[in-house]
Amino acid sequence: MSDFSISEYHDTQAIYKKLYTLLDQPIRSIKKDKLKEYISEYYEKKCAKSKAMTTEAMKYIPGGVQHNLAFNHPFPLVFTKAEGAYLEDLDGNTYIDFLQAGGPTVLGSNPIDIREKVINLLNTTGPVTGLFHEYEMKLAKLISEHVPSVDMFRMLGSGTEADMAAIRVARLATKKKNIIKMGGAYHGWSDQLAYGIRIPGTMHMEAHGVPRHVFKYTQEFFPNDLKSLERVLRRNQLRGGTAAVLIEPIGPESGTRPLDYDFNMGVRKLCDKYGSLLIYDEVVTGFRIGMSGAQGYFGVQPDLTVFGKVVAGGYPAAGGIGGKEQYMKYLAAGIQAGHKKALVGGTMAANPLSSLAGYYTLKKIHETKACVTAGKAGDRLTKGLQKLIDKYALPFVAFNQGSICHLESVGTILLHVDLKKPWKIASTIKEAKLRKNAMEEMGAAYMAEGIVTLAGSRLYTNAMQTDSIIDEALNRFERVFQNIEGV
Repeated sequence: MSDFSISEYHDTQAIYKKLYTLLDQPIRSIKKDKLKEYISEYYEKKCAKSKAMTTEAMKYIPGGVQHNLAFNHPFPLVFTKAEGAYLEDLDGNTYIDFLQAGGPTVLGSNPIDIREKVINLLNTTGPVTGLFHEYEMKLAKLISEHVPSVDMFRMLGSGTEADMAAIRVARLATKKKNIIKMGGAYHGWSDQLAYGIRIPGTMHMEAHGVPRHVFKYTQEFFPNDLKSLERVLRRNQLRGGTAAVLIEPIGPESGTRPLDYDFNMGVRKLCDKYGSLLIYDEVVTGFRIGMSGAQGYFGVQPDLTVFGKVVAGGYPAAGGIGGKEQYMKYLAAGIQAGHKKALVGGTMAANPLSSLAGYYTLKKIHETKACVTAGKAGDRLTKGLQKLIDKYALPFVAFNQGSICHLESVGTILLHVDLKKPWKIASTIKEAKLRKNAMEEMGAAYMAEGIVTLAGSRLYTNAMQTDSIIDEALNRFERVFQNIEGV
């Protein structure tokens, strides 16, 4: 396991015990007077240019931002520079970056050697031709060499597109219709997968604008529960069978609901038993857990793998699907006879810029063992957070899967809807909103201390975050923890 970012796999049941203890307690967030101070002294005074720009953006962009990751309480900040371990905003404030664009920048932001190669390509080929480019092949070959389950790779525009393609291929290959996903997981925003998002058991509740009949062949099962999965598989046998089971191999929302180490092998066996394909969504874990992904770490080979973000080196058009040749044949481009093909396309997919950036990024991650280095930073950060939690007697929970770190202060995503008690759905949704507001306030406090996180609860580390940078981040976290209600 020396080539992976995970140095020691967590005790999943011990983590759940702490997480459920957190949920049983009253919400403890940043003190109201301290939050007001952050807003008046930091956001209003030191982020005035950002406020002016994002206020104007409200006139032209729905909600004022183009991506959910960009939202920050009390208003989004405008970032103008990303380099290594740091970000800089429009007002000149600097931050330690634990958002990492949602996960892809394992090497650190905007590495200069890859940037120079991209600039050279822009000066020659340009970003897109619509025709074949040498780095399409080089990238596909490199991914195939490192991920054992991938015989072939097809690049697409995003992880959402890749998930859509994967379920379409599964249905063609198995001639079955049902798709089972792990409750709480996010697999993009396509109609059929906008089901059971973030909180298990919510089914279509987050799928506004999607007709209910679209989910006729989509089901969910409870995370880390093989019996729950087998019940759905068995039920589907009476409904035409299951084409595929789609999971994040470390758990929903990048492992926010962690899985037992042997869970993945259990899912593999159930898929084999019921004649279903196993699809791994490795949009975050691919080339972050290791060069062979989470599947390499767990020693389980899925039939299809969804990639995103890092396969384009953090540049646009960041998605793709890989898998065994017998299934990937359904994605063959061009005019070919002999079998039905999945309708998949995209003019900007596998463009020269993204393919080159992805190739050199993955190559450098491998050569520099960046996954291992980023994982050590994740270990140091998590252990430091755990010490601070103990020091201030907080109910918070910190754990990590290598360079994917979790800091749960309110546990919003750990809620779930018990379908056997439908009368509790309204109260669960109300509780989720209260906890989400508290989580946003914590995120605002971290940002004011110069720490960029994902929703105040998830942090990705990279290979540029040295011990001294992590220790400085811990000092900043401590300043927030000192001002939690009840401390």
